[in-house]
Amino acid sequence: MNILCVGAHPDDVDIGMGGTILTLIDQGHKVSILDLTDGEPTPKGTHEKRMAESAASSEILGIAERITLDLENRFLEDSKEARRKVAAVIRRIKPEILFIPYWVDAHPDHIAGSNLAVAAAFTAKLTKTDIEGEPFQPKKVFSYFSSHLRLIIKPSFIMDISKFMDKKLEALTCYKSQFAEQDREEYLKDMIRSNGHHWGAMIKREYGEAFACREEVGLKGIEDLVI
Repeated sequence: MNILCVGAHPDDVDIGMGGTILTLIDQGHKVSILDLTDGEPTPKGTHEKRMAESAASSEILGIAERITLDLENRFLEDSKEARRKVAAVIRRIKPEILFIPYWVDAHPDHIAGSNLAVAAAFTAKLTKTDIEGEPFQPKKVFSYFSSHLRLIIKPSFIMDISKFMDKKLEALTCYKSQFAEQDREEYLKDMIRSNGHHWGAMIKREYGEAFACREEVGLKGIEDLVI
């Protein structure tokens, strides 16, 4: 399958579903990441630092491609122009599956990024438009959790990432300007492991990552269920 993961900032996707990306690639799927902004300004970051960090993380994850748009960090919005830019990426990559931020969050950019991705996925299928590329619409849209809120959420499904937790953490340590240089790296690792243990326990595995879907999730068979 061809899969596209959308985040408001560099590191959002890596935090929310880095283990799932590693799992999907290990299973033979093609995964790309779209960062809607470069995440700047931040206290210790620069555009150049963030691009180098996301490139280093991407190499560890083994993704096919990482795209960074020039939308405005801190003031991200679902605008006409933003929809066109994201829709053009969707048309070019043609992902069957689209992963986006969860639609409830304390960070306005995460909420806006979720809404923008949904709108762009719909826009990408439209005919009689000058958006570059042929009309295309992802078959399914799933939301990962990279939330600034402490929420109790009932997920639609949980991915077993036990095999890849250490490699996910290795990828996240690439974002030194956001974590190590702000004395937050150990907190991040503890949080990621704690959340992973929680979701993993729900499916009787060591680590998991949870996802939500606004639609029901169907199965072709039961042979791949985690039991």
